[in-house]
Amino acid sequence: MQKKNILFTGASGFLGNCIYPILSERYDIETIGLSYKDTYNVNLAQETPSIFKSYNIVLHAAGKAHFIPKTEIEKQLFFDVNLQGTKNLCLALEKSEIPKAFIYISTVSVYGIDFGENISEEHPLSGNTPYALSKIQAEYFLEEWCAKHNVILGIIRPSLIAGKNPTGNLGAMIKGIQSGRYFRIGDGKTKKSILMAEDIAVIIPKLAEVGGIYNLNDNYNPSFAELELLIANQLQKKLPVSIPYWCAKSIALFGDIIGNKFPLNSIKLDKIVKPLTFSNEKAKIKLNWQPMDVLNNFKIF
Repeated sequence: MQKKNILFTGASGFLGNCIYPILSERYDIETIGLSYKDTYNVNLAQETPSIFKSYNIVLHAAGKAHFIPKTEIEKQLFFDVNLQGTKNLCLALEKSEIPKAFIYISTVSVYGIDFGENISEEHPLSGNTPYALSKIQAEYFLEEWCAKHNVILGIIRPSLIAGKNPTGNLGAMIKGIQSGRYFRIGDGKTKKSILMAEDIAVIIPKLAEVGGIYNLNDNYNPSFAELELLIANQLQKKLPVSIPYWCAKSIALFGDIIGNKFPLNSIKLDKIVKPLTFSNEKAKIKLNWQPMDVLNNFKIF
């Protein structure tokens, strides 16, 4: 039986490296990206590629994240990559052949909340950072474009993603524990939603048939202390030293005065000590998806 084919953007990134081997067992994959290894070597933020064949599924994972902009030019980069890049991709598909399904990797950042529990897909899209706004606008654009062209649209909103050599906050935690410069604040019992990267690959086949918008995270929502223990054990490092909350609060108040260059302020402290978890019930019910447990499966290298 001939494999279905996928056009995959962002395949050379962190997420792409985690899910490509799994997807390649089921699909014929061609890619768009900045690497010479990509089928279409194109900067989607600046160009509309010439696509020469039809694809059953487009998996759009290319995007800009894990970066705090300091200038208006840097803020605009999020919209160039995440929004204009999406528009350029869709224009290329219009000139070639429209796919049956389009899957977009978005983010829980679209909700614009720093703490809360069991947040569902029904929560308003209140994100106001350049990253969140660019993702929100890309989602809206794709909803209109896919409806116009009769394409099944699946939007994935992953929580923190775990996989080999992770980026973002999880990568920073690993580097901090490895260097001995990471400190626990309080008892470390604050829970955060997290997802094994491979679980995104698992959900693709059903999502391409059904469509819809889904939060993705594991069922457990591990605490900082549990993640720290897992990472420290794999690195064969000591557990991080714990700082009392009152001490961290004093440091954070000082950081409020110093400005963004200081490593801790009241906003960052709230993100550390208050829970942020999301509901994955919709994906489990509608897609029959069962996520892996991160604490039992996460290997950092």
